[in-house]
Amino acid sequence: MNSTIKCLIVDDEPLAREIIENYISRINHLELIASCANALEAFNIIADNNIDLIFLDIQMPELTGIDFLKDLTPAPKVIFTTAYSDYAVDAFNLEAIDYLLKPIEFSRFLKSINKTLHLLKTTSNKIISPISNSNDTDYRDVFIYLKVEKKMQKIFLKDILYIESLKNYIKVKTADREIIAYKSISSIENILPSARFLRVHRSFIIGIDYIDVFSTTEIEIKGIKIPIGRNYKTSVKEILGYF
Repeated sequence: MNSTIKCLIVDDEPLAREIIENYISRINHLELIASCANALEAFNIIADNNIDLIFLDIQMPELTGIDFLKDLTPAPKVIFTTAYSDYAVDAFNLEAIDYLLKPIEFSRFLKSINKTLHLLKTTSNKIISPISNSNDTDYRDVFIYLKVEKKMQKIFLKDILYIESLKNYIKVKTADREIIAYKSISSIENILPSARFLRVHRSFIIGIDYIDVFSTTEIEIKGIKIPIGRNYKTSVKEILGYF
């Protein structure tokens, strides 16, 4: 895929469409293909165009955004844009990138685009802003949701020490807790900022800021020794620059 994300807006409110259109126009990586008021229009547009990302409202006449997404196979990436918080769990169960509550601030919109840039592997490699350098203030506000049992758990990226693969699950270790979530380590790797996190083993991703000691074979974080896999030695050396 090239560096341009082809977008579709689906929302029955003209003002809501206008706001998202304006936001899209301010980001170089985004290209608006169409903006439509209902799911039927959207089906026809998707059939005739290669759409990478849908900004999708939930409460629409005839067919809701949730039901619309369920009927798409395969589905483009989706960011829900809605005035209702009740559907967040349904949205993330459908693997939506994000869930934006109206009125949507541009700064919040940017964070969603950062996630999308990583998932779609575009030229950007920063989660903080696709149009400016990252900074620590913004980074402290970035979070993801992970499915823990039957609920979606918010986790701030700044708190993650390391992530360990447990087959179809992952263990997310922070300074004060362990979270077991239903997600593969490869899928979580795709949404983490490469400037802050590093895959060092098929079973481990580490938070670079928390490295205490490292060698050619292992990394130590808060007293925990994490092995460096043979297939990851080159990329680890490029980032950490050891020996």
